[in-house]
Amino acid sequence: MEMLSNQPTITIRAYEPSDWAGTWLILEPVFRAGETFPMSPGITEADAHTHWIEHPQATFVAVIEPESRIIGTYYLKPNSAALGAHVCNAGYIVSEAARRQGVAEAMGRHSLKTGSFMGFRAMQFNLVVSTNEASVRLWKKLGFHVVGTLPEAFKHAHLGYVDALVMYKMLELSE
Repeated sequence: MEMLSNQPTITIRAYEPSDWAGTWLILEPVFRAGETFPMSPGITEADAHTHWIEHPQATFVAVIEPESRIIGTYYLKPNSAALGAHVCNAGYIVSEAARRQGVAEAMGRHSLKTGSFMGFRAMQFNLVVSTNEASVRLWKKLGFHVVGTLPEAFKHAHLGYVDALVMYKMLELSE
């Protein structure tokens, strides 16, 4: 994805082990905030690495060039085992400084293509926090549908118990 002329270029590529420090810089404040991800705000760096890097089938980073700084990351993994493994799940985080610049949308579009290429037939988000309006708006823009509302399923750090949405999208089959 290229930004406007005279603007830096954003590249989305596969995660490499040398990317961890930059990835953790993005993950840590979001996990600690307790507003959008279900991880404990006290999650250790090692547990975050296991969750974001080791358990997913693939992890990607959005890098701003020419300085090669990581500004976003996402992962893809099967949403379920065996007979449900044709549906993938994903998680996305953009650094605070890079928000509202199209990075999440670029990663979302990239993940839809990548998920299809990897053989997944659909993508499902199990816990989109209803108060995360920017994410809900983006996923709807990218063709996701709310297929369920889980009443008070997320314990928001500031708002208490809030609803979570289950969102779903069929993927275009890759040829």
